[in-house]
This record gives sequence, C-alpha cells and structure tokens, in this order.
Amino acid sequence: MSRSVAIIPARGGSKRIPRKNIKPFCGKPLIAYSIETALNTGLFEKVIVSTDDEEIAKISQSYGAEIPFLRPKELADDFTGTADVVNHALQWHEQRGETFDFVCTIYATAPLLRPEYLVEGYEKLKNSNAVFAFSATSMPFPILRTFRITETGRCEMFWPEHFTTRSQDLEEAYQDAGQFYWHNLHKSSDEPMFGKDSIPILLPRHLVQDIDTPEDWKRAEIMYKVLLESENG
Repeated sequence: MSRSVAIIPARGGSKRIPRKNIKPFCGKPLIAYSIETALNTGLFEKVIVSTDDEEIAKISQSYGAEIPFLRPKELADDFTGTADVVNHALQWHEQRGETFDFVCTIYATAPLLRPEYLVEGYEKLKNSNAVFAFSATSMPFPILRTFRITETGRCEMFWPEHFTTRSQDLEEAYQDAGQFYWHNLHKSSDEPMFGKDSIPILLPRHLVQDIDTPEDWKRAEIMYKVLLESENG
C-alpha cells in the first residue's frame, strides 16, 4: 500500500506580513487551515510542519501536525527554496528508516484549499506515469493581450500582433495556484514543475489567492467568509 506524507513549510521570518503563518485568519492561525485540510483527506501517514520557530511548532502541534524536528537555521533564510526544505524532511525520515511513496508539499498560506483537490491530485498522479501534480487555475485575462510599462512610462505590448484579436479567439493560459504540489518519489524529471511530466489540478479562480501583502490578506479573508457562507448556505 502506498505511503504518503504532507510537508508544510513554515519558517518564522516573514517580512511583509510579520508572523504570517500563525497570524489569526478568520478566527484561527493561518497555518491551521492547511493542517486541518490535509488531515481531513485521510491520505497521509503524517502531516508534518517544517519550521525553525518554536511558537509555530507549538501552534501547529495543537492543530494535529507533527513536528519531528526544528528546521536548521541554514534552511530558514530568505533564499532557501521549498525543494530544499522538503528534501531535508524526507532525508530526516529516511535516516531513521522511514520512507514514503508520495509527498505533497502544502503551503501554510492556503486557507481556501479544499480536500477534494488534494485527493484529485493524488489519484490522478497515482494512476498515471506523471511525476508531479499541482494546483493550477486559469488566467483571468488573455496573456497575449498584455503589455509592459516602459522606463518612459509608456506601454509596449508583449505580443502586438494580437492587439486586434478578439479575446475569445485567444488561447487560454493557466498559472500556478500556489496551494499544493504532489511528487511521486519513485520517479524523477528534468522538466520544470510546469512541464510535460506534471498534471495540473484546476481550481476555480474564486478558490485562489496569494497572501503576500496586507491587501492580499484582506481579500483572502473576504473570499473565505463568502465561501463559508455558501457552503453553510
């Protein structure tokens, strides 16, 4: 039987929103939503929070996550990639004789994440020859009609040949939703995550919101409250 682990990276040094991972969000610490959603799927042998911060560790444990270690400081700076954090957690367990078949990296800042999308990602990955499955969503506007602002403050289209093309005639584009990333640990790929070895799990745009700024935070809380009202409707 396949064994899966969820790893939630959550360092203590958030700059733009101080203490973001444990800041109260609609009545609970933000990270609690990712932990509870992962636990509610029933998919995981363990739901682990990788953190360098004792307060984050204590709060995460209170919501059901495991904290088998405190992350080394050298893996908790502004330049450490998520892959390094996940690999550290997997290697920590492997050194103690525990291995997994699938790992799912879940961001601590994903209060809109729903269990069914985690399950969909797992099932589609398990039953395919893909290496990854990740959350994605459609772009709200055709990217072929976008433009940059030049150094002189003027406009310059990226694809000027599409200025007169009707938006409905342009190919739809998709983006990373920034919620979860499944990896079949028995397979590897030289492709980027958004490449041919990945399965995108499409989320509706009303369930997707990055939380990087105070404005993002307010918008996410509004979206969450509306979602909760519709579900309890």
